[in-house]
Formats: sequence, structure tokens, C-alpha cells
Amino acid sequence: MGSDLADLKDVVSTTVYLKDLKDFVAMNAVYATFFREKPPARATVEVSRLPRDVLVEISAVAAK
Repeated sequence: MGSDLADLKDVVSTTVYLKDLKDFVAMNAVYATFFREKPPARATVEVSRLPRDVLVEISAVAAK
């Protein structure tokens, strides 16, 4: 029986929140290591502040 849990291959859309868009190239390099084949649709936005003052937050939607 298969797992009911979603995996990265099930991700269809992500939203990336960056504290500074200057970090986009670095974030994109790391992001590409997780989504090597058929990367999901993505929106990337710069925000003034994130919880706990992190530099990046990613929201993902998966379809199983």
C-alpha cells in the first residue's frame, strides 16, 4: 500500500518569500537541488519581514 503523505514530487506550486530579492540567485540554486525534474510553478516575492527574522520562507501546495 502506498503512503498517504505527499512528497516533493507531488508539489504543484510554491511561493517563495525573500527578505531581499538580491538573495534570489542563491535561493534558486538551493531550490533547484530539491526540484531537479519538472519544477513546480513558482512565485517569488520580496517581503519586509518574516517570522523569527528568517531570510526565506517557502509555502508549497501538493496534489496527491
